[in-house]
Amino acid sequence: MQLEELSNARVPCAVLASCECREFIKDFRTMNDDIPNDPQGRRIICDGEYATVCYVGMVPPTTGLWLGVEWDNPLRGKHDGSHKGTRYFTCSHPTGGSFIRPKKAEFGVSFLTAVTTRYSSNNEWNENMVIGKKTVELIGIESIQEEQSQLNTLVDISLRECAVSNAGYTGKIYNSCPNISTINLSKNLLSTWESMADIACQLKRLKNLDLSENRLHLSSNPSCLAQAFGNMTVLSLNRTGITWTEVLQCAVMWPVLEELHLASNDIAVLERPVNCLQSLTLLDISNNLLIHGCQLHAISDLPRLKHLIISNNKISSINFPVFNFGCNTEMFAALNSLSVDGNNISQWSFINQLNKLESLQSLNCQNNSLMDSEKNPETVRQLIIAKIARLKNLNRTEILAQERKGAELDYRKMFGNDWLKAGGNQNSELNHPSMEFLIEHPRYNALIEKFGVPDDAEIKPLQPFALKNQLLTLTIKCPNKPDQKIIKKKLPDSMTVQKVKGLLYRLLKVPGSELKLSYESSKMEGKEIELENDLKTLQFYSMENGDCILVRW
Repeated sequence: MQLEELSNARVPCAVLASCECREFIKDFRTMNDDIPNDPQGRRIICDGEYATVCYVGMVPPTTGLWLGVEWDNPLRGKHDGSHKGTRYFTCSHPTGGSFIRPKKAEFGVSFLTAVTTRYSSNNEWNENMVIGKKTVELIGIESIQEEQSQLNTLVDISLRECAVSNAGYTGKIYNSCPNISTINLSKNLLSTWESMADIACQLKRLKNLDLSENRLHLSSNPSCLAQAFGNMTVLSLNRTGITWTEVLQCAVMWPVLEELHLASNDIAVLERPVNCLQSLTLLDISNNLLIHGCQLHAISDLPRLKHLIISNNKISSINFPVFNFGCNTEMFAALNSLSVDGNNISQWSFINQLNKLESLQSLNCQNNSLMDSEKNPETVRQLIIAKIARLKNLNRTEILAQERKGAELDYRKMFGNDWLKAGGNQNSELNHPSMEFLIEHPRYNALIEKFGVPDDAEIKPLQPFALKNQLLTLTIKCPNKPDQKIIKKKLPDSMTVQKVKGLLYRLLKVPGSELKLSYESSKMEGKEIELENDLKTLQFYSMENGDCILVRW
C-alpha cells in the first residue's frame, strides 16, 4: 500500500494517538533511537523536503507506525490529512499531507552538534580547489581552520540548513561558544519558541538572530521567555508564515528589539502594537499582501520607527490626516526613510501625502507606474523632489542643493499657467488659487514664497510650431573672461542645455562638465536665470531672440 503523500498548511494539529499507540511509539523507540519522545508537532526533513508532523499513529488496514506530515511545499503530497474516509489531521492545502514511515524522517540535531560540525577543526578540509582545469592551493586554510576550531572565539555564525532542532544538553552551548552575538538559523527544524529560547538563554551576548524559513509554534506563555532574548536587537522572521497578530503576541519576548524583518509572510492586516515594539527603529514588511495605505496607521505611533520598508505589496494610495491644510501630520513622527518600491502607486496624490511626514528624508519608489507617467524619467524625479520639501535621497541617489533648486524652479514654471487659471495672481492681494489647485499642488504657495511669483516671461504659453519659432538669435558672453570674443549664434529653441554645452566645448575648448550657464533677457533687466538642468530645452527656460547666454568656468 502506497501511503507516502503530502501537506503544507500551518495549523495547530490535535494529538490523535491513542494510549495503545503511545505504547507502540515507546516500543518503536526501543528499536529506533532516531524518533524523539514527542514527535507530534516537530519539524522534519524527508527526502530533502521540509514538513511538520501532525499525526503519529496507525493507519488501518496497514500495520506499523506512521507519521502524518504537512509539507511546506503543498505540491509534495496527495491529500489533506484524510485517508479512506477517516481524517487523521488537517492541512490548509488539499494536497498538503502525506503519511511516511518514521525511519524516513530526519528530526534534526542539537545546536552545538551543528556548530561543531561546521566550525570544528576535526572536519576534513580540502586544501585544493579546481577552477576550470587548474588546481589552486588555498593559502592560509590551516589558520582559518584553527581559528574556527576555537568555538569559544566565534562571534558571527551561520547554521543555515543545518537541521538544528534543539539546544541539546543544558549548559553545553554556554560552556563551548558563549561569545556568539549573531546567528543565522534560517531554514532549520526549530518547531517552538521554547526550543529557541533554550538556545538563546545560553548565549548572553546574542543580538542578531535570523529565524527565516522556520515554522515555530506560538508559546502559551511568551512573557516567561523574555529573559532568553533580553539583549536581542535584530530579528528576521522572513517566510515563516507568521501573521501580524502572532507577531504582537510574541513581541513581549523581545523587550529591546530594534529591527524586525517580516518579508514574504502573506501579511494583509496590521494591528496597533500596545505596550510592545516600542523600541523598534526598522520594520520590514515587504513582499506581503497589504492593499490599503490606511493599514499603516496602525503602526504610525511607534515612537522610534525611523525606517519602514513596505516594498512589493499592493498599496496604491495613502492618507495622513492633519488638523489644518498645509500642516504636517503627527503620524510617523520619527520616520526618516521609506521604501515603497514595487507597489501600485500611480497617482501624484500619494507623493503629496508624503510631504506631510515631518522627518522623511529618504524615499525609494521605483517599479511603480507613477515612475512611467512622464516621457522623461528625469522629469518624474524632479517633480517628486519639488513635492517633498525635506527629501535628501531619492531612489538611492543623493539630492544635491543645486538639483533641488532646479527642480523647484522648474515645478514653479511648469504649473504657472494652471496657477493663474485657478485664481493665482502676481499681485499678492489678489492671489487666491482654488482649493482644488492647492490640493493637487500643496507646495506651490511655498515655492512662490521661496522664489517669488512667476513672471509673464516664465509662464508664457508655448508658441505654435513653425520654422521661424525654432531658431533663436542669441549672444554668448563670458563675464569672467573679458578678453573672450562675444559670439552670436542661431540655435533651435528645442536644443537642450547639454547640447549647448557641447557646442561651447567646440567653440571655447572648455569641457562641458566645467561650464555653468545662465541667461539674461531685456524683458527682465537685472535678473539672471540659471540653466541648471542639462536635459531641459531653451524653450523650457523661455528664452527669446536677443537674449544673452552667460558662460562661466
